[in-house]
Amino acid sequence: MRTDIFARLDREPEPPKIETPRMSRHRIALFGGTLAFYLAIVVAVLVSSWLVALDWKVMLFRPYQQWPGLHAFLDYYVVLGQRGPTAVMVASWLGWRSWRQHTLRPLLTLGTALLLLNVSVGAVKYGLGRLGPHYATQIGSAELFAGGDIFPSGHTANAVVTWGILAYLATTPRARRYLSALSAFVSLGVGLTTVYIGTHWLSDVLLGWAAGLLILLALPWFEPLVTRAETVILAFRERWRARRGARASTPAAPVAPEPVLLPQALSGGAAAEDLQGPAGHAPVPDSAAAPGHPGAGRARAHQVLHPVRSERSSQAPAASRRPPHADRTPRSAAGQTRPVTGGSVTP
Repeated sequence: MRTDIFARLDREPEPPKIETPRMSRHRIALFGGTLAFYLAIVVAVLVSSWLVALDWKVMLFRPYQQWPGLHAFLDYYVVLGQRGPTAVMVASWLGWRSWRQHTLRPLLTLGTALLLLNVSVGAVKYGLGRLGPHYATQIGSAELFAGGDIFPSGHTANAVVTWGILAYLATTPRARRYLSALSAFVSLGVGLTTVYIGTHWLSDVLLGWAAGLLILLALPWFEPLVTRAETVILAFRERWRARRGARASTPAAPVAPEPVLLPQALSGGAAAEDLQGPAGHAPVPDSAAAPGHPGAGRARAHQVLHPVRSERSSQAPAASRRPPHADRTPRSAAGQTRPVTGGSVTP
């Protein structure tokens, strides 16, 4: 007897009515405030303001030397912000949800969010070209346009988007609250871990948090595109299934047997049907019967032992095949000479 735990693993008979987030006034206000914060950090770094001085103070403090016991653990914890491992873990969970709920929306939403993240964060990274703390050349400098790629922090922004997408796709308010708290804890921890290790400035982490939050807040604008993509993919799948089913149900056309070519006639006017020997033996070709050929003796024996039909019919007797007998009279005269029982023969 199955328990409730295994029963929940079955596919739901019908897709649940999942409420799609909309761009409400509250969300628009959060998006505007986050965008202003994002631009303020970029400007503060461009003008080498107090934020850049704070970056240098934290870097010279060297947290990894102040608390060396945390280094081993945080080296593994920062993996929660790497794009490859986190994308595989979250995509596996959302893939199971897509199969169970008969919808592609979770996977398509994740793909859309990661695409927006790579484009927006990558453009700012390579556009500003900031160097990291380990590669800094001048104390107090913002280290911009030097060929770097660490501003904003990709680990931090990826942690916000990848784990925050779980809260965005939650189907109940309770699950959304729990997942929001989990994603905030993971993303905050990943950002501070990069500062502890010394791979990012503090301003990199602040901009990474803002960049990831902007992606999550802007996702409702892309919901129509996700819905349209899902419709196209499902329609293509149905056409492919119908074409495959029609191909499987169509019976294969019967293959006509290949005709057997027989020689038209032999020298002497023999018909093609007379060319076959008894019991379906095929005639021996002339080349095989020629003297000197390895099969000449076998060919002559075949001709002697198995004559053709025309030769057999010419040798058969025209009259009855029963051998004659001296004491036997013909049936036509038997009625005249047969004696009558019980009487005498009159001359």
